[in-house]
Amino acid sequence: MEISSIIFWAVLIGLGLYVVAAYNGLVKLKHGVSRAWSNIDVLMKQRHDELPKLVETCKQYMEYEKDVLERVTKARTAVADARMAGDLGALGAAETEMRIGLGNLFAVAENYPELKANETFQHLQQRISTLESQISDRRVFYNDTVNANNIRVEQFPDMIVARLFGFGLRDLLEFSDAEKADVNVKELFNS
Repeated sequence: MEISSIIFWAVLIGLGLYVVAAYNGLVKLKHGVSRAWSNIDVLMKQRHDELPKLVETCKQYMEYEKDVLERVTKARTAVADARMAGDLGALGAAETEMRIGLGNLFAVAENYPELKANETFQHLQQRISTLESQISDRRVFYNDTVNANNIRVEQFPDMIVARLFGFGLRDLLEFSDAEKADVNVKELFNS
């Protein structure tokens, strides 16, 4: 066997090993993104199930705050629809509305001492606040995983393997600036 044949086969084997390693790395990232999304989805479903209980508990006390309750209910529906459609842009907007609505609901509840003292309300408020915090933590993990995937899909030479086998960019889960801002509690009570 000639030296050029040995070099040719060594390069071909090295290239094959690289393609296998790159493919396996991309598969791992793809499934990591899916797993990270599943973690968020489970928490969102749990929160989705808790919200009707919270609204029903509040209705018993907050007879003059129907618009606040309706906003939470509409936001809940929008989040569920966006989640089911897998539309991360719509989900981010719906999540923003949901968080603003919940912030308003909890702020307005301060005007109702009987509601604040209600054990069911306290439990649901704590449960939903915990879920919100967990969703926020999982969103950071999801976005980090998506970022790692997107970098790998766009980096040379991995981009060749990614395009060859149909690996693509994934969308970040982003919320608007309105959600990141503090709730103006004084404004809530003046409206």
